[in-house]
Amino acid sequence: MEARRRSSTKPVQSLKPTKTIPLEDHAKASDALPLPLYITNAVFFSLFFSVVYFLLSRWREKIRTSTPLHVVTFSEIAAIVALVASFIYLLGFFGIDFVQSLILRPSADVWNSEDDEEENEVLLRKEDARKVPCGQALDCSLPPLPHTAPIVNAQKVFDEKHVTVTTEEDEEIIKSVVAGTTPSYSLESKLGDCKRAAAIRREALQRLTGKSLSGLPLDGFDYESILGQCCEMPVGYVQIPVGIAGPLLLNGKEYSVPMATTEGCLVASTNRGCKAIHLSGGATSVLLKDGMTRAPVVRFGTARRAADLKLYLEDPDNWETLAVVFNRSSRFARLQGIKCAIAGKNLYLRFTCSTGDAMGMNMVSKGVQNVLDFLQTDFPDMDVIGISGNYCSDKKPAAVNWIEGRGKSVVCEAIIKGDVVRKVLKTSVESLVELNMLKNLTGSAMAGALGGFNAHASNIVTAVYMATGQDPAQNVESSHCITMMEAINDGKDLHVSVTMPSIEVGTVGGGTQLASQSACLNLLGVKGASKESPGANSRMLATIVAGAVLAGELSLMSALAAGQLVRSHMKYNRSSKDVSKASS
Repeated sequence: MEARRRSSTKPVQSLKPTKTIPLEDHAKASDALPLPLYITNAVFFSLFFSVVYFLLSRWREKIRTSTPLHVVTFSEIAAIVALVASFIYLLGFFGIDFVQSLILRPSADVWNSEDDEEENEVLLRKEDARKVPCGQALDCSLPPLPHTAPIVNAQKVFDEKHVTVTTEEDEEIIKSVVAGTTPSYSLESKLGDCKRAAAIRREALQRLTGKSLSGLPLDGFDYESILGQCCEMPVGYVQIPVGIAGPLLLNGKEYSVPMATTEGCLVASTNRGCKAIHLSGGATSVLLKDGMTRAPVVRFGTARRAADLKLYLEDPDNWETLAVVFNRSSRFARLQGIKCAIAGKNLYLRFTCSTGDAMGMNMVSKGVQNVLDFLQTDFPDMDVIGISGNYCSDKKPAAVNWIEGRGKSVVCEAIIKGDVVRKVLKTSVESLVELNMLKNLTGSAMAGALGGFNAHASNIVTAVYMATGQDPAQNVESSHCITMMEAINDGKDLHVSVTMPSIEVGTVGGGTQLASQSACLNLLGVKGASKESPGANSRMLATIVAGAVLAGELSLMSALAAGQLVRSHMKYNRSSKDVSKASS
């Protein structure tokens, strides 16, 4: 089957001229041992601890009988020699696999050619000479080059054949994963090498499914950084281009906004909105509220008992006690309020708390668990059905988020000059105001929209979230937005605003720690936790998101008012390459 990788005993071949790497001639460090590696390891482990025990026993006996320690018998000399030998082996054992990998690694003259740098410059010059954009297909082949010396790069090329270099040990592990004897999820813990685990899992997946993953990159990613926090059982990573919109002039400061997207025209449109805002003196953004929520559901035997707990939680005399219990979960978590709702004998408790620079879902959940444990003392008949009862409400459109807010509640506004509306946005103030009323307000109401009184806030929110390591699923409630437009100064200028009650962002934890996303946060000046004022970086990021949404709304509405939407998307969101020919 062509999709499968070649056997490890065959030389590596690709569509491009390359040097072969025969694997059968490579020796492993463990091949010099007379026994299998795991048996040898067990022998030396046993020998080491046995002689240590023996010597300690002998020396304790000498101390008890006042015998000089330097007087040793033949058995003690042999034990000391065995101790030194086993210690040296064990010290080097943890490096045997490392040494083995070094020996199995292709030599430097294969992977690194003295002419690599010069030849890569030729490739770059040729690539820059391409006249057709390459974004719609994997086949981004270069124009024909004159015959040159073979070029071998460590990074895979998209159009080369699906091949790999594996050791005999890796081949055995792959077979055991395919057979089901080794769980795929346990490879990282068993091997201690996250990238090797991903490569083995990837190959096993291809053999099981018969489908090739040659277009999915494996190299060039730090798999250690996602272990236990971002993604389980990785087999590669997806590449999403990052564009920059801006500068966005917000609260007197300029920001270059990173946007990760595969939708053509989105970054260009947002960039035009940023230009219009900048030429008009900038935008102003205000944080209205900052509090993450979690709402467990508990059940009692009667509605009366559920009401008793509701009254207890709403009693001001109990507030301080509940806050102390909740705040024990973190030095940043601070309880702000508890909102209760009854459905029969079921009670929903919506906790709200500040979470510093973290998005805070885990933080608030721990605090809620503390309070539930505390309440069990006075309400032993309380049955905790779930720590999340969907009254939070997370990753779902909900009126409670639209009305009460969740995460950061932000309003952002700008006054766009009439000249800028005409020259940059190519429309008029009157057209924008009318379109906003009929589309964003009336049209959304006709559709029964919940928090969707805008043109495309979700587009900008998701792009910024992907670039900065936020949870992209939370774009559901984070995109709740109402866009308002009004003619001012006798109809000459335009007042535009976006109100977003539930922007859920953080600058620490989760995907914000990955290198690419961390770099985008650093670009905005909000990387990591704020040392001066806890929570300042995440609040700043929320205002930037709102500012970017304002720019995106302004530009798209202008394109719609001027009838430019279809024309601009045909220009920026369509490739002129014949995809059918490219794929063939």
